[in-house]
Amino acid sequence: MKVLVAVDDSDGSRHALAWVLDHLFPAAEQQHEEEPQPPPALVLVHAQEPLRHVMMYPVGPGSAVYGAPSMMEWVRAAQAENARNLLDRANRICHRRGVSSEGVVVEGDPREALCRAAQDMGAGLLVVGSRGLGAIKRAFLGSVSDYCAHHASCPIMVVKPPHDNEHDHRATT
Repeated sequence: MKVLVAVDDSDGSRHALAWVLDHLFPAAEQQHEEEPQPPPALVLVHAQEPLRHVMMYPVGPGSAVYGAPSMMEWVRAAQAENARNLLDRANRICHRRGVSSEGVVVEGDPREALCRAAQDMGAGLLVVGSRGLGAIKRAFLGSVSDYCAHHASCPIMVVKPPHDNEHDHRATT
């Protein structure tokens, strides 16, 4: 089975990856099966939104507005580097836990790009973190997890962040 985990730079994403590593990829000493099963394949997917707004600047009074191609190239290069760094960090977390993973960048609206990636890669499970938005914020901002739950071609798991009081309790015990 191929497990896709959506990664970005949010706490919800980091928590989802940790949950997957803890529950779907147990350490070798925790496996007590007579015939070990091959572990699922782990793919870390980062959805990068395309640049929607062309950067424009006026050339002079009353003149036309032109885009800056060099600025667009710089922004695209910065986006690519940020995505690479994010996936490198997530891959290092997996490798420290003894889990091999692959990092993939997909472009597009994260909701649609993640669903498309799950279908294109033949995922058996898509895992996304939740930001824990309330109903009103979710209605205005949209919810990647809600969209994926309704449109993904495979089962989806939404990993909710721990409540603050649960986190505080774990830190003190």
